Amino acid sequence: MKRTHIHVGVSDLTAAITRYSALFGAAPVLVKDDYAKWLLDDPQLNFAITTRDGKPGEVSHLGIQVDSEEELDALAAGLRDVDAPLSADRDAHCCYAKSDKEWTVDADGIAWELFVTHEQDESFGEDRAPHAAGPKNGETAKVCCS
Repeated sequence: MKRTHIHVGVSDLTAAITRYSALFGAAPVLVKDDYAKWLLDDPQLNFAITTRDGKPGEVSHLGIQVDSEEELDALAAGLRDVDAPLSADRDAHCCYAKSDKEWTVDADGIAWELFVTHEQDESFGEDRAPHAAGPKNGETAKVCCS
């Protein structure tokens, strides 16, 4: 199963949790002092908010969460087939989770995180994996989340 991932920066975590819980009709599955995450089945969505990454009110990055290494490898292979930029980030530790990831950007430089989460963790983590450089500016941005 694939689940769309959206990560957004917020200025007031408590207010954002209240609003997004009402929007989704569900409470977050994980809440920390600086982070909250919903894993929704309808729509299939991994939605995360944080006061740490990105600017409040802006999307930090988009992604696709998969259930297995095989699915992650298949997504990466499809991108390699079209010469999309990729940056592997194995054994990443960020956003209260341990994951294997592949980072890419679309043609306009939007960061996409492809990932499989192996386990949750008690700390936010400090891994800041660079995602593949965007075609517009040639820079490598650093983002983190799952």
